Amino acid sequence: MFQSFELNVVRNVQLRIERLRIEMARVGLDGFLVPHGSEHQGTCMPPLNAQRLIWLTGFTGSSGIALILKDKAIIFIDGRYTLQVRQQTDATIFSYENLPSTSPAIWLEHHGAGLKIGFDAWLHTISETLCLRNALDTVGGHLIEVEKNLVDIIWDGRPNAPIGQVTLQPIEFTGRTAQEKLSEMQEAITAAGASATILTDPSSVSWCFNIRGRDIANTPLPLSFAILSVRNKPQLFIDQRKLGENETIYLQKLCNILEPTKLEESVQHLAQSGEVILLDPSLTAERLRSITEKSGGKIKEGVDPSLLPRAIKTQAELTGMRKAHKRDGVSLVRFFAWLAHQKPGAQDEISTAQKLEEFRSQIAETTNSKLEDIAFNTISGTGPNGAIIHYQVNTKTNRPLMNGELYLVDSGAQYRDGTTDVTRTIAIGDVEEEKKRCFTLVLKGMIAISIACFPKGTRGQDIDALARIALWKNGFDYIHSTGHGVGSFLSVHEGPQILSRFGKQELLSGMIVSNEPGYYRDNSFGIRIENLLVVQEAKTPTGGDLPMLSFETLTLCPVDRNLILSELLSEEECNWLNDYHDTVYRTLSPMLNETDRKWLAQASAPLDH
Repeated sequence: MFQSFELNVVRNVQLRIERLRIEMARVGLDGFLVPHGSEHQGTCMPPLNAQRLIWLTGFTGSSGIALILKDKAIIFIDGRYTLQVRQQTDATIFSYENLPSTSPAIWLEHHGAGLKIGFDAWLHTISETLCLRNALDTVGGHLIEVEKNLVDIIWDGRPNAPIGQVTLQPIEFTGRTAQEKLSEMQEAITAAGASATILTDPSSVSWCFNIRGRDIANTPLPLSFAILSVRNKPQLFIDQRKLGENETIYLQKLCNILEPTKLEESVQHLAQSGEVILLDPSLTAERLRSITEKSGGKIKEGVDPSLLPRAIKTQAELTGMRKAHKRDGVSLVRFFAWLAHQKPGAQDEISTAQKLEEFRSQIAETTNSKLEDIAFNTISGTGPNGAIIHYQVNTKTNRPLMNGELYLVDSGAQYRDGTTDVTRTIAIGDVEEEKKRCFTLVLKGMIAISIACFPKGTRGQDIDALARIALWKNGFDYIHSTGHGVGSFLSVHEGPQILSRFGKQELLSGMIVSNEPGYYRDNSFGIRIENLLVVQEAKTPTGGDLPMLSFETLTLCPVDRNLILSELLSEEECNWLNDYHDTVYRTLSPMLNETDRKWLAQASAPLDH
């Protein structure tokens, strides 16, 4: 099993907070910031040695930040974790603020008068640091960089950095060689008015060099940095214990390989040599900006040059993603067919998550593939647990799947040829009409995105509302984004594309996004339906005059017909669902045994309107 369900309780939180305050006093600080992320930033769960927020507070969400002051401790979380943070942490120790309405910078602007706030410049981006510094400057406070992270000082038994082995991602899955990508990066650096850039996101490094790793749970990345220059050979900063002989030979042809401890020195030399260094302020650690400026270097702020080409998948990557989703679809059908034959109460949230992983592993093996990992810890929640958006089941919270409840399962897989992410909500036995009504409203939103046809130049924020209109008309909404980008055997969360109110990136052909509207009723039930989509070229409608785009659906898994009130669907919506189910059946049925094929035939039968 890739996922553990043991409850890891963080004990002695109060003692750890007190020890941190002693360190704060020792270096003359009134407060200290403890973010979720690592030196590489991003939303992936950091490696064990960088999980400072979890170690200090017990909160395990994928984003968040704590501010520890002399007399109070605050955890800042977004709406996905409103319930989770209160379940995992002690409200007598912590208070809670909601992001983005009250960020640490906004809070300090109102309450930080005269305070000296410490931070680790490796763990905060350039943009984030600027906001914090400006907020404190406004009220006479000070943002102070510490020489060594204060949490690391008090963290007894802190794990060592991971040394997962690096593997090469073959051209049949990437569609482009690393040399081609690196040449494109040099062109992009020049176009941005710079002569070098520093890549701090391991996803960017992995994509550029066509390598993968095992340093981060569920995400096949090697922790690494890179410096790309238009004049000199690229430099890759990676623990060389991760490299086998073949990987070393391969990489030496592309770049100079150095230990991560050499990064700061190399950045100093780069700055002193007169290079104009392109830094992405939303991804690059403040520490690298500081080193560059102190060494007399010139900084050009801009976007990580690999983000956009990484998001626009090659034909080889799209082919691999389609194969991965077909394989994954068979696993999902087998799982739901198995679950349909279980009596209410016979299975629970843990046993179902285990069974789904088992099916994925079996199907991958029988199709000459391999389940490399799960894409994230499976969200397996029934009844009130389903209302916790990023619920993580453990042995304490585990609930049986009981009659009359909704079961929400959000899961994904990492295969060498692609990454999947799919959510289905199903009825356990007979459920009340209100739950069916809410489910159908969510389904209408999912279909609205699926059938959308939109002009080139459209951004994620322009179509996000399509998924919400049916819910809005009934006084409902959801507090997460409608969709995120997805990598190709990389991170299951990938930018810059996103379907949300904040999605400013233009949607381009070849991008992959999730489509996952939902509805959550606290302490009662949760609903989410999710497919992955590919942005594709579309025909201009007759009489139209704009070049258009639309979506191709990758995910192959039926939607629970038992939860659909067909009278709430339009004819167009009903036709789309019937066509989708027909595609699912025709694609997957040849790969199923008779029992599973019979279940799929019933699950994908046409819906009357």
